[in-house]
Amino acid sequence: MRDEGRDPRARFDDVADAATRAFRLLPAASQDQAPAARPEPHRAAHRIGADPETVERGLVKLVLTLVELLRQLMERQALQRVEDGDLTEEQEERLGSTLMLLHRRMTELCTQYDLTMQDLNLDLGPLGPLLPPQE
Repeated sequence: MRDEGRDPRARFDDVADAATRAFRLLPAASQDQAPAARPEPHRAAHRIGADPETVERGLVKLVLTLVELLRQLMERQALQRVEDGDLTEEQEERLGSTLMLLHRRMTELCTQYDLTMQDLNLDLGPLGPLLPPQE
């Protein structure tokens, strides 16, 4: 769901509303309530059962997601610079080659860890997906 035509202030309001819902504070305890007769015994903290392979895959997925986000941002910035005529022909060629190499390497890493590029696209709820759709 893309709202490119909407007023940016309306998008900020949507983000603020989503953040308010996500981080809503619990109401404070009433002063009229009597304290509990005795405090509950302290429970031992639960350990997280983390399989090393699952942790590794999750970490790789997070790192690749961040790298892909940065790659797409650099690609958009490069396209803007090309359109503005800020680069020489040699710089354009070098930049294009570098971005293609980075994309190829990202694809190889995804294949190596049995991930797809879509797996890297986190759903941010009302904000939509993290990564823009591939063109």
